[in-house]
Amino acid sequence: MNKFREKALLFLKGMGMGSADIVPGVSGGSIALVTKIYEELLASINSFDLTAIKLLAKFEVVAFWKHVNAGFLLTLFSGILTSIFAFSKVITFLIDKYPIPLWSFFCGLILISAIIILRDIKRWTIVAILMFPIGALIAYFITELPMISSPNNIWFTFAAGAIAICAMILPGISGSFLLLILGKYEFILNAVNEKDVLVLMVFALGCITGLLLFSRVISWFLKNYHALTLSFLSGFMIGSINKIWPWKKILSYRVSSSGAQKPFLTENILPHVYLAETGQEPVFLIAILAFLIGVVLVVGLERLAYNFRKE
Repeated sequence: MNKFREKALLFLKGMGMGSADIVPGVSGGSIALVTKIYEELLASINSFDLTAIKLLAKFEVVAFWKHVNAGFLLTLFSGILTSIFAFSKVITFLIDKYPIPLWSFFCGLILISAIIILRDIKRWTIVAILMFPIGALIAYFITELPMISSPNNIWFTFAAGAIAICAMILPGISGSFLLLILGKYEFILNAVNEKDVLVLMVFALGCITGLLLFSRVISWFLKNYHALTLSFLSGFMIGSINKIWPWKKILSYRVSSSGAQKPFLTENILPHVYLAETGQEPVFLIAILAFLIGVVLVVGLERLAYNFRKE
């Protein structure tokens, strides 16, 4: 029964990661970090090594399954995919119709996640303290980067996949946001819609390469500089809130490939000037409620996971 409960909880964590990944500017890595599966996820990805290839070549399926922690990965990614297919339309609707409560919810989720992660640091040093503002500043800088004009050739598609997938395991910044910066978001979406197999295969190869390489980099830092890395990642999450701040004034628009107008340049503003600047209600009380729901949800998941570990 405990095994079933563990699998069910892991599946729910995967659903949380999937829900976060749907939203541009929010990373599933944040959910993995706060729900205490981040390091196991990295270790499982890193287990796809030469030993795994040899086991697969010898058709030692059971040994391969255990080596790559496939049960963990299968349950987690099942949750991620379930969430993406189940909630993508709902979240797209909320982004379009109720953006302020949705972004407030994720602000609460990210803020409390960063605090919980900081709590796990047992030994603070001057360097560990400094890593927090450094992480926040780097994330803030990334969220302020303008979109670039990029080529549609094979090598850049591969590179875009390698860079964007890093967001899956880097808390704070989403892969879709990185693709927007690289000028490849709509290009990849069009490839999906048009079933451009070549582009999708190259992009997928880039994702696999980036995931296998970057997971090893993060794992190395966690193993050798655990406190510094957690402090940096927490700061990175806080800095990324700049991207999902609920109250924004749109400065300019861009036209998507479908002909729809999309916000291009935006400026964060305070709630009390939102009505005067945009002509829309700031719905501040609803935003606060949504913020608190995000906080309670993360704390609840964290406590649930803690109680399961105690059992």
